[in-house]
Amino acid sequence: MESKKGESANIEELKEKSRNYSIKDGLFSTIKDSILGNYITPFAIAINSPDYMIGLLSSIPGLLGPISEWRSSRLIGKHTRKKIILKSVFFEILTYIPLTLTALLFYYGIITSFLPMILLIAFSLYTITANAGSPAWFSLIGDLVDEDKRGRWFGKRTAIFSVITIFSALIGAALLDFLKSKDLAIFGFALLFLIAMIARIFSRYYLSKHHEPEIKIEKDHYFSFATFIKKAPFNNFGRFAIFRALLTGAQYIAGSFFTVYMLKDLHFSYITLIIVNISATVFTLLCINWWGKFSDKYGNYQVLKITVILIGLCPITWLFNKNPIYLILVPQLLSGIGWGGFNLAASNYIFDCVTPQKRGLALSYADLLNGIGVFIGGLIGAILVVTIKTNLMNVLLIIFLISGICRLAVGFIMLPRIKEVKQKEKFHGREKLKSILKGKIDLFDF
Repeated sequence: MESKKGESANIEELKEKSRNYSIKDGLFSTIKDSILGNYITPFAIAINSPDYMIGLLSSIPGLLGPISEWRSSRLIGKHTRKKIILKSVFFEILTYIPLTLTALLFYYGIITSFLPMILLIAFSLYTITANAGSPAWFSLIGDLVDEDKRGRWFGKRTAIFSVITIFSALIGAALLDFLKSKDLAIFGFALLFLIAMIARIFSRYYLSKHHEPEIKIEKDHYFSFATFIKKAPFNNFGRFAIFRALLTGAQYIAGSFFTVYMLKDLHFSYITLIIVNISATVFTLLCINWWGKFSDKYGNYQVLKITVILIGLCPITWLFNKNPIYLILVPQLLSGIGWGGFNLAASNYIFDCVTPQKRGLALSYADLLNGIGVFIGGLIGAILVVTIKTNLMNVLLIIFLISGICRLAVGFIMLPRIKEVKQKEKFHGREKLKSILKGKIDLFDF
């Protein structure tokens, strides 16, 4: 009995250390995510990529990444999850080399007409390798974080990483604007890609320190993607996966065109662009702990219901004003609060819906379906940007409007078909709102 207690305490200690290593890994991983997430589209614009190619830059890698997840998820059980993660990160690190070389080739005027296509290929390779370890990581972290603490732990993790995202994005923008004033902006992009590579090397080190709890994958835990698709409309997780894929497709109709609009049409500097972009992250940071407490108390479904409305309104509000202050305080406020809560609830919802043995596989299939949504949505956006011809309104604003309407339609149609997985306290939205307006309860007292 004593030995079992000691063994249990030792496992809990290893899990606690691993959670701390996960924070450290995430700090460095967030730096590279911030660089790639914020600067790949400005880099594409800097090397003279046409608008349709920028649309493809989100849609094609957006499909290839989930395909990579799907294929790598089948390795869980054949290899340790840690081995899968470490190998995928190693190959991801190598992909920063062609990204850096693309910037240098453009500066020296070598094969410049081919560079947009080379960038598309290089970024696709990055996405494939970056996603290959996701199912194994998702499965592993699910075993390391206790079920009753997930909402708060992931909320805390997201809050910390949001701060890192903000600072790394601002430093990158300041660097680019400084070098742009000296006609060396393209070197700034090369330097940012090298920093991302170094950050991922440190991230890999901390990943290697993780404890891996034992997991047994039986043959009856496996199911094919065809089976998943066939059964998806008839089970809760399947309907959720369809909902998320449709919403993502609607999101990617607008995709990277917000950055194109700000740089090409509004002529923002890099620092202004990044301040507008990261303001959404700031709003996520301010509300994410509240969303974590809210989801723990009322359930993830309630979070999804509220946030999908905010997500739908976000692109539509871009139509009404071009001022950066307005863009920060209206569209980006809606985006930060909406997507922050949605992504937290979506991750927790998957944990609740799927057993640990099937979690990695289920995630890869859901993400593959999501990738199809990214691909189709991005492709629609790329087609719209070259086919819409009108002088009544900026073409990109029309695309934003279409994206917003589609997001709201997806929520209206799909959310009633999804149910809360675990019994939680019932949330009475109207009563809570009345109490807040009357001052009976505080907005954050949930």
